[in-house]
Amino acid sequence: MASTRKRLEALTAGLSLPEPALPSAPAAGPAAAMPPALPGAASAVETRFPPAQTGQFAPRTGPGQMLAFRGQMQAVEGELATLRERLRHYDGSTPTRKLDPSVIRASRWANRHPASFENAEFAGLKADIEQAGGNVQPILVRALTHEPGHYELVFGHRRHRACLDLGIPVLAAIWVDELGDAELFAAMDRENRERADLSPYEQGVMYQRALEEQLFPTQRQMAEKLGVSHTWVRKALIVAQLPPAVVECFRSPLEIQYRHAEQLNAALDKDRRSVLKRAEKVRGQKLLPAMVVARLLGSESGAKPQKIAIQSEGKAVGSCVRAVDGSVTLTLLPSTVAGPPSESLVKAIAEVLHKVQLLG
Repeated sequence: MASTRKRLEALTAGLSLPEPALPSAPAAGPAAAMPPALPGAASAVETRFPPAQTGQFAPRTGPGQMLAFRGQMQAVEGELATLRERLRHYDGSTPTRKLDPSVIRASRWANRHPASFENAEFAGLKADIEQAGGNVQPILVRALTHEPGHYELVFGHRRHRACLDLGIPVLAAIWVDELGDAELFAAMDRENRERADLSPYEQGVMYQRALEEQLFPTQRQMAEKLGVSHTWVRKALIVAQLPPAVVECFRSPLEIQYRHAEQLNAALDKDRRSVLKRAEKVRGQKLLPAMVVARLLGSESGAKPQKIAIQSEGKAVGSCVRAVDGSVTLTLLPSTVAGPPSESLVKAIAEVLHKVQLLG
């Protein structure tokens, strides 16, 4: 400690602190505010350390100020280390902010069919967002370099549409790094597959458009880029490649399932003319999907009723039967209807009806 004090005294020899100005002393202009020059100095500005601390107990000597300044620096370095540790937890994160949905436009690779914004599922999503005052799960956007202040959707088209309809800001994560079309397409596809809320028809149309516009040269390269099997891409494309006359037989393209497309595609390969001829009679009848497929295949006589058990709280409480003509019959056990329907029973019935719709 003594050696350190001596070195500091040697380094700061000749330095002095300015005397505090008397309260009654009048200001003499800018020049008077300058401290007196050191003896023999060529400049009129005194070289001295800035006050390390203020207050009644500030050090009065050069070594004291140096030690105080060193203490302040150590405190600042400690605070910076704490802040760096906090920031480390946000490494790789994407900033989010509330945006006006009108400044966000759909991607050219948008995969939502207009019917996706007209069904009960979208209405439920919209009601949830309205009740919450906004979307809890953020959408993902990328900035448009040629349109400052505007963005392009990567994924979250239904959440964006709901906020747009409601006239409220949409919570969005903004992609800050470079994001090309192929990367945008892959991110959109991955999010939709993880959420499992994209219909087979929408999935197939999305893949078909990417191939037609040469975003990916081949189906194989598309599958490798998206990290999916070639079989998955082929199944999706079969749905999108059904003839318009066949697609129009369904109440909505969103009802077409992969198994429907495979059956119809096999029939088209075998006797395309007969299938299209049957489609002229089926179109516009608003039949359930299973009935549409049966009539297009000419095999509705072989169709069988479908029966699904209804279970509530792990117990069988009834059954649901859908006839060949599409009518649905619910049968509940007497003990189930003895009192007011429970919340679990209502939920079980809703799940079975949804399953019946998917099986159609």
